[in-house]
Amino acid sequence: MQGFYPWIKLKIPIFVRTNTSFMKSMTGYGKAVCELPGKKITFEMKSVNSKQLDFNIKLPAMLREKETEIRSLISKCLERGKVDLYVNVETLVAQDAFSLNTTLAAQYHEGIKQLSGELGLPMPSPQEIIPLLLRMPDVVKTPVEELKEEEWTMIHQGIEDAVYALDTFRLNEGAVLEKDILQHIDSIEKGIPRIELYEKERIQQIRQRIKNNLSEFFDPEKTDKNRFEQEMIYYLEKIDFTEEKVRLQKHCTYFRETISETASNGRKLGFITQEIGREINTLGSKANDSNIQKIVIGMKDELEKIREQLLNIL
Repeated sequence: MQGFYPWIKLKIPIFVRTNTSFMKSMTGYGKAVCELPGKKITFEMKSVNSKQLDFNIKLPAMLREKETEIRSLISKCLERGKVDLYVNVETLVAQDAFSLNTTLAAQYHEGIKQLSGELGLPMPSPQEIIPLLLRMPDVVKTPVEELKEEEWTMIHQGIEDAVYALDTFRLNEGAVLEKDILQHIDSIEKGIPRIELYEKERIQQIRQRIKNNLSEFFDPEKTDKNRFEQEMIYYLEKIDFTEEKVRLQKHCTYFRETISETASNGRKLGFITQEIGREINTLGSKANDSNIQKIVIGMKDELEKIREQLLNIL
């Protein structure tokens, strides 16, 4: 993976690639843990399908100033998908969670007493006055923890590790999808020679059907046989699908070449799938044979399964 992200210092990967596939799924999960003095920070990343790169980042207060930098870091290697990043900080040692300004609270209390006397209103009860004072400005202060440079360096590395884990998950998922998609392409390609088994019989049946229909309306003895053969050849050329079979095979070959490319190719594969679908539809419209129609329906079914899988490809 260093060839993909040279800026990532690799540790022990959470997932290990088992093949040379470069196809990536848009679904993935990655997790990394960073330990700082007195803190344990957990980074969890999830991604699902999306046409664009869509971020949803949940950060603790100490990291909000770094949100822009974190988004830039993630966008360097995650091209598409709806990505959620959750950062959780667990405090390992006791710390002062807040401070109470009792002097200021007493001043607020005196002001409330004075205002009650001037307005002729009763003072709030003790059960009411304490919550009221705690809500007054600056009575309760939560210390704002400043992020140190050495801490940010470690957190930065933790985010990189989570990104790497997510991307490795995507690669492994992509390998599974690639294997399944290529099986469907195999099935489509195997349908081409199966169609050829019925072509000769199909032509003979069409010729005989035309002759039978013609004999019902015209006297065969008065029919110009030369003209009949010319019209027959013209009609058979119209329903010939040799070119469609050749183009379909070429599209399938191009699909295989594209799926093995190292760049993201989900959209490109989608376009090739559209071309495959056009050739299959033309085969079906020209078939005029029930056996060939069954094969074409099988091809369409395989193609639809490919389309469904491509929705999750980067």
